[in-house]
Amino acid sequence: MDMQTMTLSPSAAARVAVIAAKQGKPAILRLAVEGGGCSGFQYRFGLADAPEADDLVIEMDAATLVVDPVSLDLVAGSTVDFVESLGGSAFQVTNPNAASGCGCGSSFAI
Repeated sequence: MDMQTMTLSPSAAARVAVIAAKQGKPAILRLAVEGGGCSGFQYRFGLADAPEADDLVIEMDAATLVVDPVSLDLVAGSTVDFVESLGGSAFQVTNPNAASGCGCGSSFAI
């Protein structure tokens, strides 16, 4: 598998580092995909203590993105970014595999 199938933007890496420092945890962001949401699949983000043996691991600046193999099948080639707007701030996935998505950007269909 190509080890550069995901990208963690500098703004997302910076935000992961800030959140992890506040919580006293390693700056490791786990992206997982689970069934649900208004479009069929939804993204789930959380801090991880360490990567699993079969995770894809992408490092950017002071942060790391980890994705399990099952989720990677659905998000390969994606970019994880952190965006701030009038509506709030959130991690956002730009997923080239998604055929459609919901208005809030937290779920998608293949």
